[in-house]
Amino acid sequence: MSWSYRKLWHTLIENRMKKTDLIERAEISANILAKMGKDEPIAMVSLGKICEALSCDVGDIVEWIPDSQEENGIDPAPNNSNQH
Repeated sequence: MSWSYRKLWHTLIENRMKKTDLIERAEISANILAKMGKDEPIAMVSLGKICEALSCDVGDIVEWIPDSQEENGIDPAPNNSNQH
């Protein structure tokens, strides 16, 4: 299983925010953002800080990708903003 933060990067672009802006606003470290850049899992506390800073829900910024989708090459986040 793996994680994707693609939704977060899209949110930052839509809000015209830089990664450094997110670090300051959410009070997270650059290391947390680096882990997210590699689609590595991070602590729920950090996800909560990011959600609070962006006024969003966890599902708006992170997506869990089951092994079966990863193995089959299925794109976990099609470019469709009406997925809620």
